[in-house]
Amino acid sequence: MDMLSAMRIFIRVVERSSLSAAARDLGLGQPTVSERVEKLEKHLGARLLYRTTRSVQATDAGARFYEYAKRAIEAAEEAEASVSSAETSLNGTFRIAAPHGLGETTLPRLLIEFQTLHPALAIDVTLNDRFVDPMTEGVDLSIRIGEIGSGNFIARRLGTMRRLVLAAPGYIARHGQLHEPTELAAHPFIRVAGFAADERLHLISPGGASVEVPIRTAWRVNHWRPLMEAVLAERGIGALFAPVCSQEIAEGRLVPVLQSYELRRVNVHAIYPPGPRPAARTKAFLELLAERTDLLLGEASIAP
Repeated sequence: MDMLSAMRIFIRVVERSSLSAAARDLGLGQPTVSERVEKLEKHLGARLLYRTTRSVQATDAGARFYEYAKRAIEAAEEAEASVSSAETSLNGTFRIAAPHGLGETTLPRLLIEFQTLHPALAIDVTLNDRFVDPMTEGVDLSIRIGEIGSGNFIARRLGTMRRLVLAAPGYIARHGQLHEPTELAAHPFIRVAGFAADERLHLISPGGASVEVPIRTAWRVNHWRPLMEAVLAERGIGALFAPVCSQEIAEGRLVPVLQSYELRRVNVHAIYPPGPRPAARTKAFLELLAERTDLLLGEASIAP
């Protein structure tokens, strides 16, 4: 039996809590995955998984084996990298998850650059706006905006992301430029669900003081794109994260409102499965992120 191959399959099954999901990730049929796990259990003489009609979970023995198998696979990948013709050469599949706002704007450029550096590497991208730890999500690395709490993962802070208050130039031409935050209440406001849910905008003044002002929500959406379209269509004033609106600002299609005030910046983290060291693919992408953080966070083309 190919133990390393069996370990990889078992690891993916545990991380996805599903035979079928692991099979999709690995490009195998579900019967093949099930057969390999059963052969692994027979070889080890231990039951590794509890199987139900909806999911699979590691037994106590399976959880112990998972930890050792994970380290063994990481060690094998490092050993392979250490003798390759070029240490920068990576292969296999790099699985990454990210919010829609980053995944639809700045992240693809970074992934293209990453694959250019490592042509043998395949890229698998999952976009969602919920927080799921990378082991459950079945990815090598997940980029998340906002609070991440604690869990069975390692988090590396990438920086902070700005959310900008914006309007279309035509809207400002018709309604006039805003000079004080209290003027926002007189304008329809366009926001993403969960942000300013108390109908109040929390700003920071030029002197660093907190300023809280009421708003009047005209549009509430669960995705940045309709928010952008509504602001561009001059339906009101909106708030967007820097990465999704940098091009529109550069082209003059959107203009910042109340520029001397700022919304509180939001932390951005890269999170990945626990272990003594990140996998080679993850480590290489983290290094690229460290060099290109401004691009990811939308700061490269927006003046402070």
